[in-house]
Amino acid sequence: MQVILLERVAKLGQMGEIVDVKPGFARNYLLPQGKAMNSNKANMAVFEAQKAQLEATNLETKKEAEAMAEKLGGQQFIVIRQASDAGALYGSVTTRDAADSATAEGFTVDRGQIVLERPIKYLGVHDVTVRLHPEVETSFALNVARSVEEAELQASGKSIQELAAEAEAEAEFEISELFDDMGAAAADDEELAEAVEAPAAEEDEDKA
Repeated sequence: MQVILLERVAKLGQMGEIVDVKPGFARNYLLPQGKAMNSNKANMAVFEAQKAQLEATNLETKKEAEAMAEKLGGQQFIVIRQASDAGALYGSVTTRDAADSATAEGFTVDRGQIVLERPIKYLGVHDVTVRLHPEVETSFALNVARSVEEAELQASGKSIQELAAEAEAEAEFEISELFDDMGAAAADDEELAEAVEAPAAEEDEDKA
C-alpha cells in the first residue's frame, strides 16, 4: 500500500515522499503514530496545505532532540539482574528495561526510541542506541550487573571474566593464608611442647 510520509522515516524516505509499505506496518505504526497518511489526491492536497507547518514543527522537535542528545549521550545507567557465575542472565534486558533505566535518571525516553540489535543476555557494559528524532541519534551505556558493587567494577573497565578470575585468586590466597596460619600455629605448639619437656628432662637427670 502507498502512504505519504509526514516526516523522515529511517530506511523508508523523507517528508512528503510517497512510498510503498506493507499494510500491517502502515496500520500498526505509521498511521497511528502520525508519521504518514494514506496516499490519495485528497490527502496530498491536505499535505501540501500543511507542509510549511509540518516542516516548522519538525525543525522544533529536532532542536529539542539535539538538546536531549547532548545530555543523554555518553551516560551510563545500571540495571541489576540475577545471572550465573559465567555471566549469563536469567532472562534478558529489553528495550523497555533500557528506556526505564534512562527515565529513572530523569531522561524522557520511550522504549520505541531504543534500538537494540538483539536482547542483552549477559552481564557487562553494553552500548544502546537511542533514536530521539528521525534525524537525531545518540547512545548511552547500560551497565548490567548483579550488584551495584559489581557495576562499579565493570564501569572501571573490568569484564565479568576478569572479575571472576580476581575472586578466584582472592579465594585461593585466603586458603593459602589459612594453611600458613595453621602451620605456624602447629610449629608454635611444637616449640611450646619442647620447652615444657626440657625442664622436666633436666629434673629427672638431677634426681638420678
